[in-house]
Amino acid sequence: MRLALLVTAATGALLLAACAPETPAAVEPAAAEPVAEVTEDKPLHVAVLDCGTIAVSNMDAFSSAGDYAGQADELTDTCYVVHHPKGILLWDLGVPGILKEAGPVVQDIFTVSLNATITDQLAEHGLTPADVDYVSISHSHFDHIGQIDQVQGATWLVHQAELETMIPSDGSVPDTTADQIAQFNAFKNLKREAFTGEKDVFGDGSVVIFETPGHTPGHTSLQLTMPESGPILLTGDLYHRSESRALNRVPRFNVNEEQTMASMAAFEARAAALGAKVIIQHEPADIAPLGGIIR
Repeated sequence: MRLALLVTAATGALLLAACAPETPAAVEPAAAEPVAEVTEDKPLHVAVLDCGTIAVSNMDAFSSAGDYAGQADELTDTCYVVHHPKGILLWDLGVPGILKEAGPVVQDIFTVSLNATITDQLAEHGLTPADVDYVSISHSHFDHIGQIDQVQGATWLVHQAELETMIPSDGSVPDTTADQIAQFNAFKNLKREAFTGEKDVFGDGSVVIFETPGHTPGHTSLQLTMPESGPILLTGDLYHRSESRALNRVPRFNVNEEQTMASMAAFEARAAALGAKVIIQHEPADIAPLGGIIR
């Protein structure tokens, strides 16, 4: 199972494929007091953005063990604006921005909605998309790449295996739907830096992207070393809910279950060695206490 999304302006129909990119409308700065510009004397901090909601009427697809059958859940979809003295990284890109205008859209077990775009929420922090230096996605599913059209000036930090999935180096067509391919194509013109293993984004160990494959071939997670909170690990979609972490549950739509289990073990070893707080990006119980900021 591959999750993706398209809401067509003409019909309002929802398909589980990615939407074609569109140019975002200009957004006036919010009236609220803006976040000050990041400088050397202002430490690392992270703004947590609400990048969509995904209500699931039957969670069976999220556990190959079959124990989620018949359960309903509501998953949050989050993006992260990592403010570092040397620049700004946007981690994950949420559901397609067109959903803000379309309203909640239903297909099969999913009801997907969006209240505000990334551009809207950057404005609330006194920023524009032009202020984003780097963008990186945990993986290439629709709810993590949906608003790439809004940050076309950023440098894309991408795991080599995920790059190969999205934009094959041999020029072949990705093994997915036409609409998903259109979404992948929105990444083609970005300046990019591909990596394997780990990517130390700012060179000081405080923001590190590390590979956790299995959900997709080049799935990654994010390690932060925060001035106040200490080590933080953002899961991407290694886990979707707290139960998945506690029970080592693997979605039926992962590309490689064995690889996912190995990534879970490596992730937990890293978390234990660092004494890190783990934030499951789709788990409302992990997101709500943050209050929109990690310091």
